[in-house]
Amino acid sequence: MFKIYDISTARKTILRRKPINTTNYPPALIAGVERIFGKGVGPYEAVARILKSVREEGDAALRRWSQTLDKTDLEEFRIPPERFAAAYADLPPALVEAMTVAAGRIRDFHQRQPLPNWTTTEMGGILGQRTSAVGRAGVYVPGGSAPLPSSLLMSVIPAQVAGVERIIVCTPPNPHPAILAAAHICGIDEIYQLGGAQAIAAMAFGTENIPKVDKIVGAGNLFVTLAKQQVYGIVGLDGLAGPTETMVIADESANAEWVAADLLAQAEHDPLASAILLTTSQPLAEAVQVAAARQMENLSRAEIIAQSIENRGGIVITPDLDTAAQLADDYAAEHLCLAVKDPQALADSINNAGGFFLGDHSFEVLGDYVAGPSHVMPTGGSARFASPLNVMDFVKINSIVALDPDTAAQLSPLAAEFARAEGLTAHAASADCRI
Repeated sequence: MFKIYDISTARKTILRRKPINTTNYPPALIAGVERIFGKGVGPYEAVARILKSVREEGDAALRRWSQTLDKTDLEEFRIPPERFAAAYADLPPALVEAMTVAAGRIRDFHQRQPLPNWTTTEMGGILGQRTSAVGRAGVYVPGGSAPLPSSLLMSVIPAQVAGVERIIVCTPPNPHPAILAAAHICGIDEIYQLGGAQAIAAMAFGTENIPKVDKIVGAGNLFVTLAKQQVYGIVGLDGLAGPTETMVIADESANAEWVAADLLAQAEHDPLASAILLTTSQPLAEAVQVAAARQMENLSRAEIIAQSIENRGGIVITPDLDTAAQLADDYAAEHLCLAVKDPQALADSINNAGGFFLGDHSFEVLGDYVAGPSHVMPTGGSARFASPLNVMDFVKINSIVALDPDTAAQLSPLAAEFARAEGLTAHAASADCRI
């Protein structure tokens, strides 16, 4: 059951994120890593070994790790494109319709995002910037027992809109047909059966049969995140995804049954997921407690939900919505849901959130699948400085400098002065010879 906290206690507990580091990995995870890599080897070191072997040995290392970690013997990593159409044809029509509508809305949303190309002649000659898409993008799509075809749509389509010429997808071996069908709907034909850190290594370094990409996007498990962290700088990244999180702000007008359902929907992702309610109403808090406990009885992932609520979930009573807004701004949740009388006014007072979901009819699950914006959003408080995945993630901005002779003559003495102050005499000479 969701516990109810006062603000002071909440700041010390559920509103204070618990980072996952080498001192608090779950014991079962450590045991699994040591069983494969040896005593005393932690997840970070294990990922480093995988990356090094793929960089040095290419496909041979990928096959070895696929057999060791995924229990799969692979001669060919790439899935034949004809399987995509076959998977699409075999899916239930209702799922095909849902995926097709989602793909259309995702594309429509991202096609509306402006790309900032501009020039000016008001500063002497021509100055400006242009945007150009990265050449190759790699998308990681989680698989296994919980396939996420929605993540393929949410990651691939913004890249297509940006104009990326080649998009490849990596997903664990034997992917669910829905993932292949999603690729068919998007119109891409390059999926490789590779999971975990070895998939990130393959896309970052390239191998005999896997192309090196310029940017890797997509969330994954701890090993995927550690691998992305270690290849940053070799390739670009969308970010480092942590456990998913939602925060709901509700007043006395909110529907307790709906609020409870939204919190449980987030909690079922992962025992480390965060589902937090901030409310000005004690009666609503108690009604959400009761509703959540009752709804859980009928949910297939009730055990995971219970762990999530115990680990990182809860309800916080606030004296007013202004206080709730300040707590939300400080927390910078991945998803911020506003179940209040005037959600737009409250949203205007908050800066930090990956996505704002305004009102009872804009609940987060719609954002997860069909609303339009990408559901790949900043976690762990990174919404203070990061954005949801979007077209700009696949675009570079190039500066353009084409000054006229008179402007160059005026600016050269200033540049030379800067250079001499910084002790860069060759810089100063380059400017001086133009004067």
